[in-house]
Amino acid sequence: MADDTTRRRLLGGIGVGVAASLAGCGGSQETTETATPTPEATPTPEATSTPEATPTDTATDTSTPASTGRVRVAHLSPNAPNVDVYVDGSAVLEDVPFGAVSGYLTVPAGDRQVEITPAGSPDTTVFAGPVPVAADTAYTVAATGEVGSNTDREFGPVVLEDDLSDPGEDTARLGLLHASPDAPAVDVTLAASGDAVFDGVSYGESGTVDVPAGEYTVEIRGDTDGNDGDVVAAFELSLSGGKVYTAFAAGYLSADDEPESTPFDLLFSQNTDGSAADVTVAPASVRVAHLSPNAPNVDVYVDGSAVLEDVPFGAVSEYLSVPAGERQVEITPAGSPDTTVFSGPVRVVSGADYTVAATGEVGSDADQSFAPLPLRDDNDSPADDSARVRLVHASPDAPAVDVTLAASGDAVFDGVAYRGAVSTTVPAGDYTLQVRGDTDSNDGDVVATSDVSLSGGQVYSVFAAGYLTPDDEPADTPFELLVSRDTSGMSN
Repeated sequence: MADDTTRRRLLGGIGVGVAASLAGCGGSQETTETATPTPEATPTPEATSTPEATPTDTATDTSTPASTGRVRVAHLSPNAPNVDVYVDGSAVLEDVPFGAVSGYLTVPAGDRQVEITPAGSPDTTVFAGPVPVAADTAYTVAATGEVGSNTDREFGPVVLEDDLSDPGEDTARLGLLHASPDAPAVDVTLAASGDAVFDGVSYGESGTVDVPAGEYTVEIRGDTDGNDGDVVAAFELSLSGGKVYTAFAAGYLSADDEPESTPFDLLFSQNTDGSAADVTVAPASVRVAHLSPNAPNVDVYVDGSAVLEDVPFGAVSEYLSVPAGERQVEITPAGSPDTTVFSGPVRVVSGADYTVAATGEVGSDADQSFAPLPLRDDNDSPADDSARVRLVHASPDAPAVDVTLAASGDAVFDGVAYRGAVSTTVPAGDYTLQVRGDTDSNDGDVVATSDVSLSGGQVYSVFAAGYLTPDDEPADTPFELLVSRDTSGMSN
């Protein structure tokens, strides 16, 4: 994250009016060359447009100023209400919602006094200050940060000077502004090649790069030296030759922990004509595992539509393509749509893979309540001679467990409690796994064994499910280890 000195420079120094270079490159020059990305042909089934703020009709001076510049406004504060924007005391934009990017407004060159207020509350100012506007120059004034007294990022504008010069008929210019207040520095990579388009961009920083025109899937990752951090979101976009675009990374990465449930998003604007770029949010991949030992076969609904039917205990579905965002999930007994055993929201991030495990017990006397356990799946392939294995403890009457190797006694998993999930990487090969009650020395009584064969370059989940003592439980469903090869059921 940017330190306080950097934040004050970016948020307070609005007179600079220039876009920062790609963060992590150490300079202030604009970068226009990177490793040439390979365009990726990707379907764009449903384009989503960035909302555009509408200028307010006001009486204007009909005389032509000696020189003018152009200014647009982007509302990127995730917990701020809709806002009104004033320039030199006149309302130029009204009722601007989060995520909106206005068209360019022509204003006289020189210092312009900009004021931002909550929509319809002209006497309540959230920002007021000068913005220098040079002649024949275009700017974006991005309202960033958070409103309120207990915020992590103070509300304020970031002013970017937009390079709208022609990038060439086969080239598109893409800018990025990091405006997500709870996100760390990010890398932006291409799904097709893994090449980094932007490297180490911190909150409040921006950069610009020229790329071949084409269609891309871009991945937002936590910043690492190798540009291989976890993908937190993915987006599909189409960039036309001769056009200039800006991508605004905005919203909350962990919206559940923040003052507003405004999820992370990548908002695109086509600068050259003020329209929204052709952007599609990549879906998430979600599968369901039925691990409730006393529940009947179930049907699963997402946003009111049945996606899985008559799923028995122990079954793990294939991955389903699901729109990113907050999805309403409902689980019912098979064939009984009016009897709900669970209904609630499950949030999924674009481009990510998830397992939603139905865990616990149904009925009023349950020791462990029935509830879904959403798990984010790391399905990036390990090395060819290794396998990644995750243990998910879903046995409602079992204590915390250790899992050891029968051949050596070495612990693969140590002290995993109910509804816990832990991953590790092991050499590919054949193993006998022993499940033991958790002890400090990993030598508790063996309660179950399972033979598994793990292929190199693959990812597996092992679900500990069923009842450890079924004779004392509401269903005769014995304890077992259910093994799923996660990389065999990926959706495209």
